[in-house]
Amino acid sequence: MFYHADRVAAAPRPSGKTVAVTGAGRGIGRATAGALVRAGARVALGDVDSESAQRAAGELGERAIGLPLDVTDEDSFAGFLRSAEEELGPLDVLVSNAGVMQIGPFADETEATARRMIDINADGVARGMRLALPGMLERRRGHLVNVASTAARVGVPGAATYCGTKFFVFGLSHAVHAELHGTGVEVSCVMPGFVNTELTSGVRRPAYVRVVEPEDIAEAIVAAVRRPRLQVWVPRSLGPVTYVNALLPRRMREGAARLLKADTVFLDFDAGERAAYEERVGR
Repeated sequence: MFYHADRVAAAPRPSGKTVAVTGAGRGIGRATAGALVRAGARVALGDVDSESAQRAAGELGERAIGLPLDVTDEDSFAGFLRSAEEELGPLDVLVSNAGVMQIGPFADETEATARRMIDINADGVARGMRLALPGMLERRRGHLVNVASTAARVGVPGAATYCGTKFFVFGLSHAVHAELHGTGVEVSCVMPGFVNTELTSGVRRPAYVRVVEPEDIAEAIVAAVRRPRLQVWVPRSLGPVTYVNALLPRRMREGAARLLKADTVFLDFDAGERAAYEERVGR
């Protein structure tokens, strides 16, 4: 039996708590770290670009530290969490945000490109959860916040492997949430739509799509830490829209996607505008 209901139980509020955020040097992670610090938390910012994490932490003040983190490496991840706890105290919340999106036809995708997305987006989230959970279970409190995507519920042409990694995070979050019932440890799965970050650079967003800012995701994460929810849609309207879309017959869904040109969003993109991002994430 699947357990899908949101639980509201005793959980750490941001004030005075220790939070670790992955991929925190820029974008959603950076905005989330800032929102958490403003809410009174002590925050460890981790990023493979350690300079960006340290710079961001410096801007946030004495309750933030920046640390190197490669989510694809277990020793690096364990060291990041250990350093966070040594400097800030026992971990209350892990926000698994690190992720990359490389787009284009699936048939043209290289093994290296696919492997990198899987290593970061899927395995990186699972790795962090496995490392953080033992301490949380021992203390009988904690919160795992996994940043997925609306792409976890909609297969988007041109982003097949990315969608697959986010499907994984969605399923993992729901399954672990059910396993942890009654333990005092919460799980939240954050489901953003189009976010105005480098990840979507060069993508021609359809006029009907509402673009949200990293700060919108950050505010939703802080709200979820205050009052735990399993599914966190940003904007909230995406939840019912995605649910209704899933109930439509396949031909109707696909016809509507073609009519709205949603089927070409991640195929008809500006490669020049996207080049800097693709180079940075290691295509």
